[in-house]
Amino acid sequence: MSHKIKLKVFSIVSIGLFLISLTLSINDLYADSLCHGHFVNPITDICWECLFPITIGSTPVVPSDLPDTSNPSSPIGVCGSPPRIGVNIGYWEPVALTDVTPDPYCLVNMGGVKLNIGGSGNGGKQARTPADSGAFYYVHWYKYPLIYWLQIITSLACFQSDQFDIAYMTELDPTWNDDELATVLNPEAILFGNPIAQLACAPEAARSVVNSLPMDSLFWCAGTQGSLYPLTGTVADEKSPLESAVKLSERMDFKMHRELLLQDSIGKDQAVCYTYPSAIMPKSRYRYQLVNTIPEADHCYPFGHMVATWELGHNDLTSGNESGFLVWRKKNCTFL
Repeated sequence: MSHKIKLKVFSIVSIGLFLISLTLSINDLYADSLCHGHFVNPITDICWECLFPITIGSTPVVPSDLPDTSNPSSPIGVCGSPPRIGVNIGYWEPVALTDVTPDPYCLVNMGGVKLNIGGSGNGGKQARTPADSGAFYYVHWYKYPLIYWLQIITSLACFQSDQFDIAYMTELDPTWNDDELATVLNPEAILFGNPIAQLACAPEAARSVVNSLPMDSLFWCAGTQGSLYPLTGTVADEKSPLESAVKLSERMDFKMHRELLLQDSIGKDQAVCYTYPSAIMPKSRYRYQLVNTIPEADHCYPFGHMVATWELGHNDLTSGNESGFLVWRKKNCTFL
């Protein structure tokens, strides 16, 4: 990465931290012994290889060993009225950060500080017994338009132009700690959140051991992490804190789609001119990367990938089970 880009990144980070300090009063933040984390460093914590492959039409111009979704067959696209001719490109864009924490209002990716809101969130199953293998975590979703900040791609049609923002805090969501209430809002959980439906997830679980794209037709499955339902912070059988964190980060992504809060741009020729809300998350168009508390800046993984293949050395026993992830999404658009 050139020195100019590095300076630009550091300038952006400085400006971002200043804006955050203006947005959040110093009285609303405080240190907490249970809350850990650090600010994500765009230089050292981001897997920039995860931006690739970059394609024009269906032809890779910057190849990658990472799995990719389908792309438009034609390199030329026509958008708008009056019609404008552009180039159909595809790439992977960092769009969001997620915190996963058992400590309510702990902002893992914001330096491990805690919001002084009062109360303890919506509760959740925090107390444990030796025979209890369940767990409960809160999740926060941040808009993180890194490509827009760096101005790597300048076409307005081709990047997420939102500002940095905390878009969702599950402490404020009464369904996050109530499986029954969540089922009322998402009744399909009855059909898919059971052992029989999970048997159908076996093919995807087998694929998730290697770097293969997940199966969009099995939309309720999360590879070896099990079911995406219920859309709550409950993990019925925790194998490891990091695996639970990956599952809940992916579950939050799915939940945001179910609530029509996220946009999609599929790789078909007729859909590259615009984005649209998608109630069913296209799993194959997402990747995740660990950025907190021990970042893995050299790799990212498809949705549902087996955590056991990479978690060794990334379970920080002193962090209180807090984790942070960078969410990557496949982007197809017409560069005008």
